[in-house]
Amino acid sequence: MRLRLEFTTEPFDLDEPPPHALAAREVVSGAGLDAVDVGPFGNTVEGSADAVLTTVDAVLRRALAAGATRISLQVNALAEDPSGAGSI
Repeated sequence: MRLRLEFTTEPFDLDEPPPHALAAREVVSGAGLDAVDVGPFGNTVEGSADAVLTTVDAVLRRALAAGATRISLQVNALAEDPSGAGSI
């Protein structure tokens, strides 16, 4: 199964990324996911169920430890790859 994770961390800072946002971006950049899109108001990643679920845990832990007061996330199951890649 493949999953897509979309998340934001708060509080926002329009002048520069706060430490909790940088921590979350570091996690997703090093997670070995298939797709990573980091933006100023939200982030999206895709990968195998195991990789995305492990990333969710790490993002929550690291962002909260770095000062996040709220983390909003959404996880979507994606259509299976016809080749069978990404199955758990």
